[in-house]
Amino acid sequence: MASSFLSVSLLFISLYTADAYIYFVTNRCEFNSSDLKDIEFIQSIYYNKVESSRFSSSLGKFVGYTEFGVRRAEHWNSNPSYLALLRATKEVYCKFYIHVAYDYFLSKPVKPYVILSSTTPPAGKHPSMLVCSVYNFYPKQIRVSWIRDGQEVSSGVSSTDKLADGDWYYQIHSHLEYTPRSGEKISCMVEHASLREPLMTLWDPSLPESERNKIAIGASGLILGLVLFLAGIIYYKCKTPRSEQCSL
Repeated sequence: MASSFLSVSLLFISLYTADAYIYFVTNRCEFNSSDLKDIEFIQSIYYNKVESSRFSSSLGKFVGYTEFGVRRAEHWNSNPSYLALLRATKEVYCKFYIHVAYDYFLSKPVKPYVILSSTTPPAGKHPSMLVCSVYNFYPKQIRVSWIRDGQEVSSGVSSTDKLADGDWYYQIHSHLEYTPRSGEKISCMVEHASLREPLMTLWDPSLPESERNKIAIGASGLILGLVLFLAGIIYYKCKTPRSEQCSL
C-alpha cells in the first residue's frame, strides 16, 4: 500500500449567539500508516475563528497561541489525568477510523484518465512535443510510456514526478519529443493497479473538435460578410439615378 496521508476530523461546536462568540474544538488524526508510531492525534481549540491552543500527541501536551489560549494550555497541562486521556485517544479514536479508511478507501484503486496534447517548447529546443497528462489515479504507483508503431519509445522521453493533488489523487505528465511523420501511430500507454490491461490513448494529429468549430464559425462569418457586402453594392447601384444595371 502506498504511503498516504489522512486527516479525520470530529467537530464539536458550542455557539453563543447573544454576544456572537463561537467556540469549537476539532479532533483529527494524521497518519502515514496504521502503525501507532505513524499516527498523530491533534486537538485544536478555536475561539472566534482563531486557533487559541492545540494538543499534539507527539508533544504530549497543550500549546497556546493566544493570550487566552496560553492560560488554558497551562490549566490543562497541570491536569495529568486529562493529558493521559488525550494521549490514549490516539489509539482509541484514531486507530478505529484509520482502519475504516484503509478498509473502505485506501484499499480501492481509482482509474486514471488521460489527455494527450501537443506543445511547442521554448526556442532552441525540439520543434514539437507531445504531452501525456494522467489525472486522478490512486494508488501512487503508475507507469506511463510511449508507443510508436507498436514499439516502446526510449529516447526523447521525460516525465514529471507523481504529483499529489491534496485529495488522495495523483497526476503525472510525460513528454515525448515529436517530429511528425506520415502514417505513423503514436500512443500513450498507462499501466496502473486499477486497470486490468494497459490503457492505450492514440494521438490524433487532426484539430480537436473545438478548433474545427472555431474554423467553421469563422468561415461562415466570412461568407456571410461577403454576401452582405455584395448585396449592398447591388442595392447601391440599383438606387443610382439613370442606372440601367438593375433592369431586366
